[in-house]
Amino acid sequence: MATEYSDHVESKDKQPRTARGLKTKRKLLDAAALEFGEKGFHEASITGITQRAGTALGSFYTYFDSKDELFSALVKDMSARVKSDAASAMTEWQDALEREKQALESFMNFAREHKEIYRIIDEAEFVDPDSYRAHYEATAARIFERLKEGEKAGDLRNDLEEAHAWAIMGMNVFLGLRYGIWSEEKSSTEIAEIANQILATGIASAKT
Repeated sequence: MATEYSDHVESKDKQPRTARGLKTKRKLLDAAALEFGEKGFHEASITGITQRAGTALGSFYTYFDSKDELFSALVKDMSARVKSDAASAMTEWQDALEREKQALESFMNFAREHKEIYRIIDEAEFVDPDSYRAHYEATAARIFERLKEGEKAGDLRNDLEEAHAWAIMGMNVFLGLRYGIWSEEKSSTEIAEIANQILATGIASAKT
């Protein structure tokens, strides 16, 4: 009979090979998000994480060698979940602008449901710089890919560069901070519409 221990022995990369193992690792990642989100990396403890997860201390070492390794895995996991949520939200759109609106609205909703993401990603700059950079580079790359697809479809102008994707990402990140973490005085839809107007028309006054 397969056990969590056999997962550890058989898999050098410590990836769970049973449904039970997957469930346990998911519990540890979710518990780590709460622990790191509330206490920060340095004050968080492995014991605190396993207690939140309702797992034995030994289960932690089945999948992670250290708190640092778990933190790195968590940054990658949260980045992947943001990507997955956005992909799920962008199922139908009429044009590239509507697609970006759906992406931002999805991110806003994710940030409101997982407020710990900002503290975790911010701390990653110092705890795990490689994961921090990879998170933003991957996010910008996805936006840039969508922009180029919008160009080909004729929805967007044909001179967009990578910097445009980084600018959009920066706007989205700080809108999520202001209206997803600090307050929720406007709905995610309202914020996404405001941002979409900037993409569509800019903020310069119309010339006559």
